[in-house]
Amino acid sequence: MSTHQSLVQKQVITQKLIQSIKLMAMPLSELKETIQEEVEKNPALEVVQEAGEVDAPAQSESKVRDDQVTETDFFANSSDPGYQPAPKGDADSKQRFLEGAVSREESLHDHLINQLRITEVSPDVADLAEQIIWNLDEDGFHRESPDLLAKSVENGILDKALKVVRSMEPLGCACAEWRESLLVQAEIRADGPENFEHFVMNALPLMEKKRPEDVRSSMKISREDWEDFEEYIRTLNPFPGRLYSTETPQYIIPDLEVRELEGEHVLVLNDEVLPVLRVDPDFEKLSDETGSDKDARRFISDHSREARYFINSLAQRDNTLLKAARSIVEFQRDFFSGGPRFLKPLTLKDVAGEIGVHEATVSRITTNKYIQTDWGLFELKFFFTNSISGAGSSGSRVSKVAAKEVIKEILAETEPQKRLSDQKLSNLLARRGINLARRTVAKYRNELDLPSSYQR
Repeated sequence: MSTHQSLVQKQVITQKLIQSIKLMAMPLSELKETIQEEVEKNPALEVVQEAGEVDAPAQSESKVRDDQVTETDFFANSSDPGYQPAPKGDADSKQRFLEGAVSREESLHDHLINQLRITEVSPDVADLAEQIIWNLDEDGFHRESPDLLAKSVENGILDKALKVVRSMEPLGCACAEWRESLLVQAEIRADGPENFEHFVMNALPLMEKKRPEDVRSSMKISREDWEDFEEYIRTLNPFPGRLYSTETPQYIIPDLEVRELEGEHVLVLNDEVLPVLRVDPDFEKLSDETGSDKDARRFISDHSREARYFINSLAQRDNTLLKAARSIVEFQRDFFSGGPRFLKPLTLKDVAGEIGVHEATVSRITTNKYIQTDWGLFELKFFFTNSISGAGSSGSRVSKVAAKEVIKEILAETEPQKRLSDQKLSNLLARRGINLARRTVAKYRNELDLPSSYQR
């Protein structure tokens, strides 16, 4: 092979890799636009089936049964060998899924009201929560002080109503401004770095006037902690209401859905919102009609090759997404059955090792990818959570989220006059298989905004 041929081959491989990485990182809405642009500029690409057509469905399902998760093919392409059409399903069921996930145009207020209707709260809390929702601006923040809305209600109702609205999707609405919203989101998620409140309230305002490095140095924050703060804050939304702006509607289209049917978890890939592509065979046949026109033959050959690269990159993206989601569903089986209390500690490394890819690939394929569950809509990144040590020689792990849920449960079940100390809480947690030092219990209790035994 000549040096020129070797260089060209390396360039092609590099371009293919870059394209694959870009597609893998794209959320579904951006991917739809990219596919449309590629079809318009590459004459070798043919749309076999338009997005959203349900008369000839190609929906993918993956069942989680016992310790197995089986996967069906999801990307039908009649031009490439090795691709098999996905099994046909129920068109009505798919239509309902698409209508629920894509075609409803909700305002922020409608979205929150719909969640409130299925939330189990007292009538007083529900009434005030609805007033709070209608008092929100487009950023999701209070127009008027909520105290004005709660003049005629009993003490404690306002706090409960605010907590209900703030915990709805999108997290962090019903706050006074963006910094409070960030802190509320971090509190609800319970996965933020230590001293995050100090960073938000003190470092962020200074960054409006100074370079980040100068702020870090002046506040004597280590580079490692600073990077943790920056990485974490990128996962939050300072203006949660803007996701539902009426001026420029934005939609979170779930990439996947998990349904529990007769004790089984069924993983559904939402591929019907994307068109099905293939390399146009009529375009390729034109090569036989070009005769000795080398430029024309090269044009046809190059575009056909690029079309195959693009189709294969899409297939690789979907395959990796389905494998990662399948692994997450298997790891977090208890969450999908029982809710957030049963969320287990899980790392990118765990999933990467399970599906045989690099951690960076798992990070890419789970960022801005959403899954619809019986417990709400979640970004796949939500399922990666920190761990603490469990009891026993096996070294079992418990997620911080689950530990905090148990703390709340213990305090809710305990009569107020008993006033459990943090040490007693630690002892009760140990009986439930969760080993936490008294200091850690105190820290989690503070993060949950629960009073100490002296304040209760």
